Amino acid sequence: MKLDKIETRLESRADKKSAIARKGMVSTAFPEATQAGVDILGAGGNAVDAAVAAALALGVCEPQASGLGGQSSGILYLNDKVIYVDGSSRAPSLAHIDQYADDDLLVGHRATTVPSTVAFLGYLNFRYGRMSWRQVLAPAIRIAREGYRITPLQSQLQERELEIFQKDICRWGARYFLKDGATPFQPGDLFVQKDLANLLEHLSYNGPNSFYQGEIAELIDADMRAHDGFVRKEDLAYIPWPVERRPIKRRYRKTQIYTCPPPTSGRTLLLVLQMLNNLPSKFLRERSPESYHFIAETFRKALMNHKERPYDPNIYPQLPDDKRILSKDYARYLSSTIRNVIDPSLPLVEPFQSGQDTTHLSVMDGDGNAIGITQSIERVYGSHAAADGLGFLYNNYMSALEVKDPSHPYYLRPGAVPWSSIAPVILFYKKQPWMVAGSPGSDRIFSTMSQFLSHIIDGNMPIDEAMIHPRLHCTLGGILSYEKERFPKTIIRYLKDAGYKMTPKDPYAFYLGAVHAVVKTQTRDGFQGVAEIRRDGTAAGID
Repeated sequence: MKLDKIETRLESRADKKSAIARKGMVSTAFPEATQAGVDILGAGGNAVDAAVAAALALGVCEPQASGLGGQSSGILYLNDKVIYVDGSSRAPSLAHIDQYADDDLLVGHRATTVPSTVAFLGYLNFRYGRMSWRQVLAPAIRIAREGYRITPLQSQLQERELEIFQKDICRWGARYFLKDGATPFQPGDLFVQKDLANLLEHLSYNGPNSFYQGEIAELIDADMRAHDGFVRKEDLAYIPWPVERRPIKRRYRKTQIYTCPPPTSGRTLLLVLQMLNNLPSKFLRERSPESYHFIAETFRKALMNHKERPYDPNIYPQLPDDKRILSKDYARYLSSTIRNVIDPSLPLVEPFQSGQDTTHLSVMDGDGNAIGITQSIERVYGSHAAADGLGFLYNNYMSALEVKDPSHPYYLRPGAVPWSSIAPVILFYKKQPWMVAGSPGSDRIFSTMSQFLSHIIDGNMPIDEAMIHPRLHCTLGGILSYEKERFPKTIIRYLKDAGYKMTPKDPYAFYLGAVHAVVKTQTRDGFQGVAEIRRDGTAAGID
């Protein structure tokens, strides 16, 4: 790992997909959200204030991926301590499996868990922020009231989801998020959300408690009853403040990587990196057919580990040997089982339901604080059902619960916590916070992140080059997705001959994640940031 190569070759781009600044950096999935964070930093807020403002703004201008009806979690470094803040949502008290048909888990009011994002962001603001709740909400209110311009990606996703929006149970989602409630907005159309602006303004004066125990809770209860949903005001009152948990960490080459414990995929990411640690950086840097095969098999073995060893830290620790699972010896053993062809001892089935959308933002400030927040409404446009009169979409995290095995810790039952695939990270170099990064992508998050980190640490790439580099993902069942036309034909042929089911995706595919990362440079003063070229985001900082 050569920091002089990694940190000295990044240049600011006119499209703001990469940026350099002296006093702080913000990277998010939408330009207005990035600017909201930058404005808060410039007004004297810390990294947490900027991240909360950016997260609230993303809920306005990236409604297909996040919003007040979803859940959020984050990892932060503050006061010389790394903390994971678990903002998991909960299944409502009326959520019994015999009440659900298959479609109920995907669309409509019954698909939603009790939203936790407002509680999560309120907690961060009150506990770790410098600025008032009203100040950090102001940018989101302004964006909702004045509007923003629809992007080509959003128009494309609305077109793709049009059939679902046309279902009767999704009519309020269609009214809010389609043009005249019927057709996709076109790129460049101004999108104004008056009901959402009014709700955000109400929360700015009345605080997050109104969402859970006040007027907003009453309105959500009434909306749910009117549309055959299960969330009640008692469920909203019961939603806890987020739980602070100890992050998990492991070394990768010369860096220390902190990420989140279960119910997330942080452990899966660390296991992949522990396995890659057994290879020379040169082997990974060469990107030979053999190296891609090894990487694909590490993904499969890590996914198998994730499937076989789920646990919910809120109930009981089903894994007393968690340290062993992330040990060097265990990673070395798994690496030694990789052969020259696809491993037939792993099940050639697909046990995971794959969500489609999430969002991530990263922030670092001039005082050394760092935070990464990943938030989601699960699939693209969540349940497609909106809160009548309130302007936000409900999530469909009920689809992330287990429905076949009653002994499973994430089995669909009242109060259950959904599985999560997020894996935000904070990297340290020589005990100094160096990088914050994360990605959406559901069960592809750990593969996106491991490739991004390896490109930097093993390949000595600047973060912008690592973000743009071609990606692949391999499922437990051996389906290997890759960006067509971006991999040499010799590699594709080799992997196909090794036994993988090859699935080409479009170049720079939305499917393969979206990294947003910021770096506090160690070889010079200042910060660097990148925003994913595969989506709509930007990076920007303050000088």
